[in-house]
Amino acid sequence: MTQGEQEKESAEEAYAYTPGLKVKRGIPVSKLRTLPLPGEVLFEKSASVDFETTVLRTMVPGKPMILKVSDLLNVQPEDVPAFMVKKEGDSVEEKEIIAKYTPFFGLIKRFVRAPVKGVVEAVSDVTGQVVLREPATPVEVKAYIPGTITEVFPRSGIIIETHAAFIQGIFGIGGERHGALLTIAESPDDALTAEKITPEHKGKILIGGSLITLDAFKKATELGVCGIIVGGIKGVDLTEFLGYELGVAITGQEDINITLITTEGFGQMSMSIRTFNLLREFDGYEAAINGATQIRAGVIRPEIIIPHKKYTSRTEAEDLARGIRPGTPVRIIGEPYFGKIGVVVSLPVHLVDIETESPVRVLEVKLEEGNVIVPRANVEIIEE
Repeated sequence: MTQGEQEKESAEEAYAYTPGLKVKRGIPVSKLRTLPLPGEVLFEKSASVDFETTVLRTMVPGKPMILKVSDLLNVQPEDVPAFMVKKEGDSVEEKEIIAKYTPFFGLIKRFVRAPVKGVVEAVSDVTGQVVLREPATPVEVKAYIPGTITEVFPRSGIIIETHAAFIQGIFGIGGERHGALLTIAESPDDALTAEKITPEHKGKILIGGSLITLDAFKKATELGVCGIIVGGIKGVDLTEFLGYELGVAITGQEDINITLITTEGFGQMSMSIRTFNLLREFDGYEAAINGATQIRAGVIRPEIIIPHKKYTSRTEAEDLARGIRPGTPVRIIGEPYFGKIGVVVSLPVHLVDIETESPVRVLEVKLEEGNVIVPRANVEIIEE
């Protein structure tokens, strides 16, 4: 066998491991719920919880404020403790006097008032400063999905497991929400326009087709729609809706009252028929959604979780075990073919120089418009 024949055979038999973009009808889904600081776990292992069940609770310390009391009273730092009205550990209300200096039988009056409500945390006779800490903020973590608690981590978190349909999108904005699914698109090619959204859709998760228009997105927000699942959205519309351009950081923390998940990418892109049909199959079911997305290192995908008991879980051991091989369906997640879906033709064994002039491993993907060569890091497996 010649070297060329060996290389061809190696390319045909090659495979690579890569994250998969899941579209599953019924699998076990686990979610880790954690606290930002040590706190209280409210349930024990094996307990059942629902979407809105508060499962964790803690208190986050308020911001500290440093008051230069010696300067404000015009006294020496070592004298500050003697002029404090409030001592360490005392609670104070906003504008309440915490220190005063009234020499010469009260002819001179100097006061220091608390700029905010809080607690006197420290009084220094070295710097003459007083540290006032704002009240602690309670933080509660909800279950997000209904299910059973399978693991408990004392004072820090839990794992909840449920049986559900699980779909990953390619991009999203908005945080964790839940609501009933409602398909309002007749086909994966339909655009979701403003006239299709009505007041009856308040609190629902609407399933569109290929695109959501800017007017539709604004109307959905105004009417209190919980979420939108659609093939794509135009980048300029997203920027206008948010009022700023999204960077490369993680999304999901936007100050909006709706969650958007696109299953295909940016622009008008017909939703995958498999995804559309699966969502329509669960029309009326309560689902949990999260638009959080991070495409770079530490990939995070927007997700749709639909708890149900329609199907028993199938063995998933083979899901990613074989990795990418010729014939594997993939989605391209890098320009210039972002969002395109195709099938792997081959995986060349040699490094190839790309536009950045960096040698990388690539694969050949068959698209509708023909075969293209893309870096392996720019594709995701589409799991059946």
